[in-house]
Amino acid sequence: MKVLAGALLALFLPVLAQSGPPVEPGPFRGPELVELTALEPGIRLDVRYARSDNFLGRPVYGEARAFLQRPAAEAVARVHRSLKEDGYGLMVFDGYRPWAVTKAFWDATPQDRKVFVANPRRGSRHNRGCSIDVTLYHLDTGKAADMGSGYDEFSPRSYATWEGGTKEQLGRRDLLRGAMAAEGFFVYPWEWWHFDFKDWREYPILDIPFERLGGPAAPFAGEVP
Repeated sequence: MKVLAGALLALFLPVLAQSGPPVEPGPFRGPELVELTALEPGIRLDVRYARSDNFLGRPVYGEARAFLQRPAAEAVARVHRSLKEDGYGLMVFDGYRPWAVTKAFWDATPQDRKVFVANPRRGSRHNRGCSIDVTLYHLDTGKAADMGSGYDEFSPRSYATWEGGTKEQLGRRDLLRGAMAAEGFFVYPWEWWHFDFKDWREYPILDIPFERLGGPAAPFAGEVP
């Protein structure tokens, strides 16, 4: 048991000791983080990480905002517009996520549930501004659509391959996944709401808090600190 405990400690010690984002060789595109609701006002937000009704039970964002790198943001805006004929729009839970928040998620998540969070040693595609957590909402009521599981639900119902839902729930998942795929996003297998943009490898891991990203209409475009 002592040998096993030592091996586990050696495995996770670098993560526990890590104080900043991993250093990557690059080169990368210069970041240009754009606020989604400034680009497309019809997109609705449900940023739970700015509130306490999330899996941590406390706010980790100082502001309820959602950003993506410009090409990804423009693609999401097109997805939102394409869903109108089906009676839906996009509701966003999260977009760009500072690296320090990814580290907080990892530290707070039990080992048997770490499949649902990113390892800060590698960083997250959210940290690159190229991932989005999103669902559908009904245009006629403004209410979130029933997708068969809650956001950030740590259960098999969150898997993209889950088949236990109703015809309506699974149909909405298929609709969302198809619309996102048409604009260059692919779903994360363990979370039906999580989509990664095709060009995520071209952007650096960032640790810039929302407060430094400017006003609602002001994109961040600058050097990586």
